[in-house]
Amino acid sequence: MDWHGWVTLGAIVLMAAALLRNLAGPDVILLGTLALLTTVGVIDPVEAVGGFDNEGLITVAAMFIVVAGLSATGGMRLITAPLLGRPRSTLDAQIRLMLPVAAMSAILNNTPIVAMFMPVVNDWCKKSGISPSKLFIPLSYASILGGTCTLIGTSTNLVVNGLLLDVYGDSAALGLFTIAYVGLPAAAVGIVYCLVFGRRLLPDRHSVTAAGEDLRQYTVEMIVEPNGPLVTQTIEGAGLRHLPGLYLAEIERDGEVLAAVGPDEKLEALDRLVFVGIVESVVDLRKMRGLFPATNQVDKLGTQPVHRRLVEAVVSNRCPMVGKSIRAGQFRTTYNAAVIAVSRGGERLRVKIGDVVLQPGDTLLLEAGPDFAVRQRNSTNFYLVSALENSAPPRHERAWIALVILIAMILLASLEVMSMLGVVMAAAAAMVVTRCCSGSEVRRSPDWSVLLVIGASFGIGEAMEQSGAASFIAIGLMSLGGASAWTALVTIYAITMLFNACITNNAAAVLVFPIAQVTAETLGVGITPFAVALMFAGSNDFATPIGYQTNLMVYGPGGYRFGDYVRFGGPLNLLMLVIGVVLIPIFFPFHPLK
Repeated sequence: MDWHGWVTLGAIVLMAAALLRNLAGPDVILLGTLALLTTVGVIDPVEAVGGFDNEGLITVAAMFIVVAGLSATGGMRLITAPLLGRPRSTLDAQIRLMLPVAAMSAILNNTPIVAMFMPVVNDWCKKSGISPSKLFIPLSYASILGGTCTLIGTSTNLVVNGLLLDVYGDSAALGLFTIAYVGLPAAAVGIVYCLVFGRRLLPDRHSVTAAGEDLRQYTVEMIVEPNGPLVTQTIEGAGLRHLPGLYLAEIERDGEVLAAVGPDEKLEALDRLVFVGIVESVVDLRKMRGLFPATNQVDKLGTQPVHRRLVEAVVSNRCPMVGKSIRAGQFRTTYNAAVIAVSRGGERLRVKIGDVVLQPGDTLLLEAGPDFAVRQRNSTNFYLVSALENSAPPRHERAWIALVILIAMILLASLEVMSMLGVVMAAAAAMVVTRCCSGSEVRRSPDWSVLLVIGASFGIGEAMEQSGAASFIAIGLMSLGGASAWTALVTIYAITMLFNACITNNAAAVLVFPIAQVTAETLGVGITPFAVALMFAGSNDFATPIGYQTNLMVYGPGGYRFGDYVRFGGPLNLLMLVIGVVLIPIFFPFHPLK
């Protein structure tokens, strides 16, 4: 091995150390490593950026758009609401959460699945009184375990399959459910482990952000939609009984006010529900199917619902609306924004929204077009104007369209009538064509840091292969494992698992792939068993928060510490290693090269 190989190995060591010490984001560190290898001449610029046109990376990007359509239409809530329900205990909550998340992660990329479930779980914890630290790690682990059951379940599987296509052609590509032979038993054992040992090994800790919870109390009125899904449901059954930071103050029905509403009270069409609570829950209430704002001013806004956002604005003493009611002052006509809720120093306002007489310091929750916050940010009419992220009203009427697209994508992928990239791209295009998600939502949907890490990893893997570093490591591993293919498989799995704990899942799989390739060729066997081992070892990291994107995502919301992952996830890592190296040779034998 010449100096190129030693420089490459040195760069890999520095990269791992920087990631371990969290000196910068993984995307910055890997791109910096790639830039270093390109600058010193280990690989040329074209080879360095060649990974960004990989089929697996593009498939992952397209999956984000599919999930964006499900989220924007409320299709995800149609799936999660009946599955989660109200748990009776922490164990019951973990079962209700892990089983559907694992199943959904098998057919959707697990990173956006966790992103969508995080606010659901957070609200769930508030409603049920369960510590978030008991559920967020199980959420991440369930998504990882479920993702290893199909080719599209995790970005690592797609990336490794993309490498197989690039190096060996279509004959080496894996089918949608090919890895399920190993994935399903591993997922079942992993979920049982979490349920059995979660009670003792998971901490009982609250989120680090809990202390900063918004204490502003809004008064908001909602109407039960005629012929909607909430009609004839009880308050408890409709999910309106234990809303986090929000309570149902009264119901107005046919001119009669029902105060102190009980959980068994049945909702009727056109009931006017008066809620009092924090802004986050008011936003969630606005997204609930079967409810719409009591004010008719929302329907008169010139902006299409898909382009609207919720905005908070504090009324100043110079606002011409001060001393006037919202209706009499023609607020919607003046500002092209509809008042959804009003907060006044924690006081409950006992008049209808349109009859509220505005005072300086009132905080208004408005539904407006995307340019409202920009137009009014420097206005003397408001002290503060702040747009709320992810607050566009869901397009509930298109939820079933998004679900049909999802089902069609799964069926086409399982029948293998076209490539995985073609299926996912078609589903993403369908989401846009059917207006399940808008162009702006498409642009916001991908997690660009994840995609940059994957693309940079391909370039670093290419440098390892061309510099001879991969061959050097492979020969060293072979000397340790002898000529046994099974021992080489164990070694490949272990080194990928260690890389995964130190860097990231996709980077670990891409960096070890050339080592596995050389090892298989040296032994004279096919690459498939080693590729499957890369998929499992590259995905199944539970021992560190940095080893997998979803582990890092739940780190803060769960109030975790680094040691929580080591204590609970370390044994699970070893358990998955044992299951993997036992089952992979059974279902994917070491066939000699032809």
